[in-house]
Amino acid sequence: MTQTLSPQPSAEGGAGTPSPEKPSGRAPSRIHRAWWVALVCFVALVGAAGFRATPSVFIDPLHEEFGWSHGTISFAVGLNVLLYGLTAPFASALMERYGIRQIVSAALLLISAGSGLTVFMHAEWQLVLCWGVLVGVGSGSMALAFAATVTNRWFVARRGLVSGILTAGSATGQLVFLPLLALLVENSGWRTASLVVCGAALAVVPLVVWLLHDHPEDVGLRPYGAGADHVPPESGTSGAALRTLKALSTAARTKVFWLLAGSFAICGASSSGLMGTHFVPAAHDHGMAVPVAASLLALIGVLDLVGTIASGWLTDRFDARRLLAVYYALRGLSLLVLPMLFAQSVQPPMLFFIVFYGLDWVATVPPTMALCREHFGEDGAIVFGWVLASHQAGASAIAFAAGLVRDFTGTYDLAWTGAGVLCAMAALMALLVGRRVAAA
Repeated sequence: MTQTLSPQPSAEGGAGTPSPEKPSGRAPSRIHRAWWVALVCFVALVGAAGFRATPSVFIDPLHEEFGWSHGTISFAVGLNVLLYGLTAPFASALMERYGIRQIVSAALLLISAGSGLTVFMHAEWQLVLCWGVLVGVGSGSMALAFAATVTNRWFVARRGLVSGILTAGSATGQLVFLPLLALLVENSGWRTASLVVCGAALAVVPLVVWLLHDHPEDVGLRPYGAGADHVPPESGTSGAALRTLKALSTAARTKVFWLLAGSFAICGASSSGLMGTHFVPAAHDHGMAVPVAASLLALIGVLDLVGTIASGWLTDRFDARRLLAVYYALRGLSLLVLPMLFAQSVQPPMLFFIVFYGLDWVATVPPTMALCREHFGEDGAIVFGWVLASHQAGASAIAFAAGLVRDFTGTYDLAWTGAGVLCAMAALMALLVGRRVAAA
């Protein structure tokens, strides 16, 4: 992108260099436009997260109404999660080629269509199509690679903090929707809950079209924190799919990529794949009311908002590799003790687990984004999309596997224990990334 930019005053340009020719007749805006863009992205991510919060409160109602097994329903959920991950890297490249607002608007419309059409289903394949394919592709286009793209384009300073805030948008989606959806399912049925999510995703589209700009240069600004010597990146001219595959081919030749992808697969398996999908039905198996269990999962979303933003702040100041190792180790310990905490009512040990686990829910994202930027430069957002694909592949596998474990053993205990062991492996992989970089 070639565009002549006028020098920006420091109040509008973040940490940029003040212009010696700044006019004195008009006071500059105190808030850089990048923060407004980040706010719109946050709201869009919240809207996209709505339907992704529903699997855990839909499993039992669909099982009771249609007689479908937990494994069958979990397969649709697993496909949703897998497509979410596989779509992400291509969506990131499409944003580079066609613009953020176009891709995000289309994704929200697809999510709305998928959730709305769900109310008409009466066969298993329709569940797979609507819940698995349509919502999976739509939400994948609104994945964390979207957050990485916005962060890379609009911010030079505070990237860790901003990535933490945007990452927390998905958890906030759970906070906003999950208790309401659980109450709607309990009192009005799962179809009403689907329509609420359909409307919520659709309502975000006008906001995206109106306020979400693709580049700061489009409105005559530099990214937040950029100096006067900042050179805008060239717009992508090659095919989006070709660029995405080329970025993967280059990254896949490095050990760092496989360590990040492997550890992030375990992150997905132990968070959205297992906890996000099966915590509510697992708690219900022990006699806990669905709205109560859903509220606990929503509380994780509240705490994640704090934990992920704090993780972004820490990522700006400390070694991202060591942060990842600590996060994975603590998560693994918490999952190992979870089977002993389920009961008909919420006891203090369960509340302690919720607080502990919530602060760690997706705290892994800001340091993982930072490592992708560090090692893969301008392709960092696209490479992170592929790392996110591995996250969702892990989540997809365990979402399906945990449903089978429940069908064959009658409990989820083996799934919680296995996830705890995997998290210990992820901690070791994160430390290996550190040794690899130090050796170089």
